[in-house]
Amino acid sequence: METNSYSMPSKATILHEASFSPKIKNYILWYGVLICFITVVMIPLIPIWLIVASFYLSKYFERLECELTTRSLRFKKGYIFHTERTIPLDKIQDLTFKEGPLLKYFGLSILRIETAGSSAQAGPDLSLIGIVDAFDFRSMVLDQRDKVTDTQGSGSANESADSSIEILKEIRDSLKRIEGKLPQ
Repeated sequence: METNSYSMPSKATILHEASFSPKIKNYILWYGVLICFITVVMIPLIPIWLIVASFYLSKYFERLECELTTRSLRFKKGYIFHTERTIPLDKIQDLTFKEGPLLKYFGLSILRIETAGSSAQAGPDLSLIGIVDAFDFRSMVLDQRDKVTDTQGSGSANESADSSIEILKEIRDSLKRIEGKLPQ
């Protein structure tokens, strides 16, 4: 009877919970007004946008969450349409900042997270608007990513070698049993 030495991975620990600037609400509100002006046809809808968006954005802001854990980056958002994304840290390739004139006016930035699976044309996997101390948060994510990838790199090589040796020993033992049953 064979025993399996596989064990369940331990639960990831939350290292940091990012907070979001309340200025996001005003940024999105005025971004919508700007889009309405640019499209010209939408100008009559600006009063409706201002009324509906002010209620919606308060609820949206209350539900924004972003957590850095020992293994992943988890993000939740949405009031009407709920979205939750979990990105493993070892899949993160780049974290970049975007600041346009409107973002600078409100003192915000966008932190874009690109993973190994995202293509250049499709854009980033995740965009986080208005994280407080975004540069510090970015550093924390990159530091934790480096820890995860360094640990996996050295650990998986040793585990792979040990696993290969065990498999080769089992094959050797099987061949010996087969040889013992063959007529001479």
